Amino acid sequence: MPNPPYVVSVEIVIKPERVAEFLPLILENATASLRQESGCQVFDVCQAPDDEAQFLLYEVYDDEAAFQLHLKTEHFLKFDRQTASDILSKTVRIFARLQ
Repeated sequence: MPNPPYVVSVEIVIKPERVAEFLPLILENATASLRQESGCQVFDVCQAPDDEAQFLLYEVYDDEAAFQLHLKTEHFLKFDRQTASDILSKTVRIFARLQ
């Protein structure tokens, strides 16, 4: 039986004054992940309605290897470099999707 999909949730808090610059960068990264990575099934970008500086990324990959490949892609590394100084906090959690 194949492994269940590999789910990654990332909670990010951005410096409030950098939200306008961050938003197009994260959307570009999500779009590139879906278009260029065959192992990326889902990449949702969510923003808290009561605090525009809080984001939730919901990502689904075929397996852990596909996620590890994502972390080495040019688009992810570019995004990471461009936004590292804007991030106040980041919490990454891994899940296995059950259904």
